Amino acid sequence: MRLLLVVSLALATSLVDAQERVLPLSVLRSGITLAGPDVRALQSDEDANPGMLWVQRGGELWNAPAQGGSCASCHRDAAVSMRGVAPRYPAFDPISGEMLDLEARINRCRTERQRAPSWPREADDLLAVTTYVAYQSRGLPIAVSIDGPARASFDRGRELYFKRHGQMNLACAQCHDENWGKRLLAENISQGHGNAFPAYRLEWQSVGSLQRRIRACYFGVRAEMPQPGARELTDLEVYLGWRAQGLPIEAPGVRR
Repeated sequence: MRLLLVVSLALATSLVDAQERVLPLSVLRSGITLAGPDVRALQSDEDANPGMLWVQRGGELWNAPAQGGSCASCHRDAAVSMRGVAPRYPAFDPISGEMLDLEARINRCRTERQRAPSWPREADDLLAVTTYVAYQSRGLPIAVSIDGPARASFDRGRELYFKRHGQMNLACAQCHDENWGKRLLAENISQGHGNAFPAYRLEWQSVGSLQRRIRACYFGVRAEMPQPGARELTDLEVYLGWRAQGLPIEAPGVRR
């Protein structure tokens, strides 16, 4: 019994250590480094990157008039005012008392400042503005904060990341921590970082959010899929952001 207790404590300690660790920057690898040369070439060439169509559309919407004014009427030149914003999201909003990802923050501005209806999750216009804002921080390192009230969201996201899900009984960590770099069918398994999102996926033939990608993983392990914008998806975004700290923003990324 004593031996069993010692072993149990050791396993619990190792699990906590694994959950709290941050991979050193020398080990962190963006998914683009594990992609094929065709995908890498698409992402690096802005003239060929299909996600740039969403950036262009986002720039048009940035200046589009609304009842409460355009985005530009408050924030002026996005290249200046939005530089460094995307790396900090998801972030805690003290007014609502919630963690907001970038899509939710943009919708909050629409409803509260512009007096305009919110866009549905994965709507092209929301993705376009989100991609446009994220693009202004391309190359800057992810710097999601888990201090203060954000810690509760981080803890929930971390628990979800290591929890087994669905009929396949798999956890995110089993693929993206334990088996990254190995082959799964025709692709290399990535470390599961979200620094490329919103990203254009060849499978989707469209730009999609990080939450859409997470929901695709839920589908892949045959788990009950959360609704877009669900708190648990934002919690996972927070944990993934903390886990990817130091990696550069690539939006709009390209993935297969």
